[in-house]
Parts: sequence; C-alpha cells; structure tokens
Amino acid sequence: MEIVDAHHHIWRQADLPWLTGPMQPRIFGPYEAIRRDYPIAEFIADCTPHGVTRSVYVQANWPKGEAESEVAYVQREADESGWPHAIVGYADLEVADVRPLLDRLARYPLLRGIRMQLHWHPNEHYRFAAGPDLADDPVFRRNFARLAEYGLSFELQVFAPQMESAARLAADNPKVTLILQHCGMPEDLSHDGMEEWRAGMKRLAAEKNVVVKLSGLGTFIHDNDPAHIARIAHETIGFFGTDRCLYGSNFPIEKIWTDYGSLFRAWHDALLPHGEAGLEAMLRSNAARIYRLE
Repeated sequence: MEIVDAHHHIWRQADLPWLTGPMQPRIFGPYEAIRRDYPIAEFIADCTPHGVTRSVYVQANWPKGEAESEVAYVQREADESGWPHAIVGYADLEVADVRPLLDRLARYPLLRGIRMQLHWHPNEHYRFAAGPDLADDPVFRRNFARLAEYGLSFELQVFAPQMESAARLAADNPKVTLILQHCGMPEDLSHDGMEEWRAGMKRLAAEKNVVVKLSGLGTFIHDNDPAHIARIAHETIGFFGTDRCLYGSNFPIEKIWTDYGSLFRAWHDALLPHGEAGLEAMLRSNAARIYRLE
C-alpha cells in the first residue's frame, strides 16, 4: 500500500528562532537532537523505506514576517526533489486583512492550507496562542472566513477546553475544512482530563467539515508507546470514522524519541482492526483527498 504522511516538517536551523540561541522550553520537552538542519533528503530517507510515497509539509514557526519565505523555500525544495507534495503555510489571522498575504501565498502551486496555532494552556510550556479564546475573536473569524475564498484548509491545533469554540468556528464556516491536529492533543490522561477530551472530540466530530490527524501522540509522554497510540486512535476513530482520519508522522519532532519505522509500525498496528479498507483510507486516500494530491 502507498502511504501519505500528512504531517511533517523540514527546516534549516538558521531560519527558526526556537532552534537558535538559548534553549527554549517546548511542549515536546528537550530537543537537542533536532537543533540542526532537517533537509528533505533526510526526511525521504527516513520515511520511504516504510512505504511512504507522498507527504504534506506543515509550517514550522518561522518568524511571522517570513510566512511567504517559508512557503517559497518549501516550494523550491519540492521543485528540485519532488517532495513534499503539498504545503501548509502560516498566516497571521489577527491582522486587519489577511488577503494581501493570501494573495502572495496563492502563487505557490503546492499551497493547500494554513496553520495558525490556537492552543493555549495554563502550563506556559504548553502554551502557544496569547489567549484561550482566539477562535471567538471577531478579527480572527473574519480573516478565517476568507480561507474559503482561496480554497484553503485550516490546521486546527487546540486543547480540549478550547474545542467548543473551535466547533462553533467550524459550524460558521462550512466551506473550510478544519484538520484537527494530533488527535486533539490529549495531554491530561487522568479520568477527568480524558472525559473532557472525549466531550470536546464528540462536539468537533459533529461538524462534518472537521477531520482529524492521527499524529503527535508522543508530544506529552516523550515516547513512542504503541499501547497509548492504539488507545487514543481507537477512541478518535470512534468519534470521526475511518473516512475522516489521516496519518501524520510529525517528523522530525518524534525523532527525538523514536525512529520512523517504529513510529509507523505503532500506528499501522493501531489501525489494523479497521481492515484493509480502513487502512487504505486513513493511510492514503483521505489525505490525498483533503490535500488534493490527486
């Protein structure tokens, strides 16, 4: 089976403020192992022995003013190597009018979507957005609605307490596909924490323009744990169905604690109970459809 990896990064260390200068606390813990260039050739070497034939690049937090430079860099890499096959760029949806930037980004043929990370948490090391309620902000919502005009999807990154406002955003913008990151980032694995995550996932799944990325589950445990992956995958697929779930490696972040083959085997085994049709959907065709790879 051909595999699509729907979430990975490539980078030059010099372009990323969080990979230069003093170490900064990050959501995924110590990251000395990836404080270096991670070029497309290394990603291809990591993933292709395991059946990956296409991939989607997701923005890697270049400085805000360099959003077009990031997309241009990845497009050049794709033109030269044939990888990746789609690009998710960054746009600041808090500006007065995002359209001038979207007009520039739209010139790059592989652009398929935008990620602006909305996740906020009381733990400052888990926090990215300035506040928890950005999805309700009128300026953000006005710019978000513009994505439909450009045919762009949105990579939705929120914690469980933010899922209700994210679901309202999805309901009010039915022509925008929202791709929920990392199974909704279940970071509180206590009974109460998981109940809150389940309620939020059920609410998001009720909006048919929300799909979910099966990825990033090592983020908070800093490990590749097949049992953890199987448990969260089972529940996530239960909410969204096999036709609304897609696999992503989150490499090279997960390379901090595992290798590509071990990570992929854990996900593959977790998805096996859904049969060949389910595997084909979640490992290939859903991503191909959502990111218009064919």
